[in-house]
Amino acid sequence: MSDDQRFFDFLKLRIGLDVASVGPAIIERAVRQRCSALNMADNDRYWQHLLSSQDEQQALIESVIVPETWFFRYPESFATLGRLARERLAEIGSRRPLRILSLPCSTGEEPYSIAMALFDAGFAAHQFKVEALDVSPLSVQRAQRALYGKNSFRGQQTDFRERYFSLEDDGYQLSARVCEQVSFNVGNLLDPMLLASFEPFDFVFCRNLLIYFDLKTQQQALDALKRMTRDDGVLFIGPAEGNLLSRLGMRSIGAPQSFAFCHSREPLPAARPVLAEFKPLIRPQRAVPVPPPASRPFAPRPQTSTAQKPSSLTDEPKALLEQIASLANEGKSNEARAACEQFLQRHEPQAEVFYWLGLLSDVQGQTSQAQVFYRKALYLEPQHSEALAHLAALLASQGDVAGAQRLNERAARNGRSAHSERK
Repeated sequence: MSDDQRFFDFLKLRIGLDVASVGPAIIERAVRQRCSALNMADNDRYWQHLLSSQDEQQALIESVIVPETWFFRYPESFATLGRLARERLAEIGSRRPLRILSLPCSTGEEPYSIAMALFDAGFAAHQFKVEALDVSPLSVQRAQRALYGKNSFRGQQTDFRERYFSLEDDGYQLSARVCEQVSFNVGNLLDPMLLASFEPFDFVFCRNLLIYFDLKTQQQALDALKRMTRDDGVLFIGPAEGNLLSRLGMRSIGAPQSFAFCHSREPLPAARPVLAEFKPLIRPQRAVPVPPPASRPFAPRPQTSTAQKPSSLTDEPKALLEQIASLANEGKSNEARAACEQFLQRHEPQAEVFYWLGLLSDVQGQTSQAQVFYRKALYLEPQHSEALAHLAALLASQGDVAGAQRLNERAARNGRSAHSERK
């Protein structure tokens, strides 16, 4: 066993992290940082210290976890939450408040977005409560401070900042009205006793976590999530995790760009059909104006069936790539596709463009086309880590465990190679 394998195994045991999903270089760097911080000359001494100190075990976990989140990420899901929450409240009346769970909650942007979205949808404070959990005590502490920098506000619709935040010398302070709706705690999804005394939740948000687990741990995590979600509840996940949930027995509710699943047998009210088969990308022939935002930015917006070309797209390659990423992360799938098409028409093909086309196809259930795009990205850039990770997750969700394992091993080799080059 290599010097580093024991650290990989430790993180797998404690938080379920599959080293291939992030690359071994990330973990090796974290170990070096902790050795340096403690003035320890080698990994053997640090390993002995790690085994004897719970504080150091948590410190290593904190060094590996890099929060990447912002307010109202995937905005369509919050519009869908508002619609479904109104329907659920009509069913339960005043018997109890709606119960929502966010995990991992990271530094708080997601659970606070949930609270703001429900306020914007007309809910009163006594009608809902949000529980938020994360494995990182430092992230939870930051979330409880509710003080944020500009990086937490991304996308085109940020007017909620004026309604819910006050500008301070060192950032934006969230209003007490929103903070009071969210309860934060430290918790690990893989702990079998997590929330054991809690009733299941009406809505659960667990985004972009399952892709960091191997198949066995994904099943364990999903079993826990299903236990925490009411039989008639809804689970919101990350865009690359839909195929996994479908294979493991959950069903999309059919709300575009919301990445929402249920495990009830009867269809939810007003659910729209899922796009089930691949349709060729439509190259935009002319610019289509984007409809202006509603007065409340996270209300449901009508969906279009053809790609819309954003009026402000640039022709400069680097800036256009940034716009593609921004549009995709905001849930504007049609506009992101149009931007990708524009890039491929006017510039040399790049792996990043095919990666985004793969992810957009993956989100819409177009698995065959997603595989084609991911493979094109890897043809142009064999070490493209995100394309490797998403293609591996897609193959695993289809039962191709061997193919997924080959990609994970390739990602691990790439990480070790990059680390050796830096040395």
